[in-house]
Amino acid sequence: MRFIQLRKPDPEDAEPALLAADEKVVKKGFLRKLKKVALKITFTEKLLAAYFCATDRKTPLKAKAILMAALAYFVVPADLIPDFIIAFGFTDDISVLIAAINSVKKHITEEHVGKAQVWLDVND
Repeated sequence: MRFIQLRKPDPEDAEPALLAADEKVVKKGFLRKLKKVALKITFTEKLLAAYFCATDRKTPLKAKAILMAALAYFVVPADLIPDFIIAFGFTDDISVLIAAINSVKKHITEEHVGKAQVWLDVND
């Protein structure tokens, strides 16, 4: 996981090593963290749909790289505003996630949303 990136990332030229590192972090901790904070955020379904989009083999590499980086930022506890700070802890995470989701929303399909709804129903 890249904590500090000295150059602007280029989604058109996603580096396989960075994408693989982000994907490892996301697959290891995303669903666990989502279960802990689901009641604190209002867009859990969209966030979960983004996760299913990012892990879908049919998703273009550019969209996958954007989503994986944002989801990894959400998972890793070391970020700009620590998550334990009441009322502000998730503001940076949410900002990053909303920006990422909005930038690739055309790739988040009804299938991804359906999987998110099923997962939420099962894990209620």
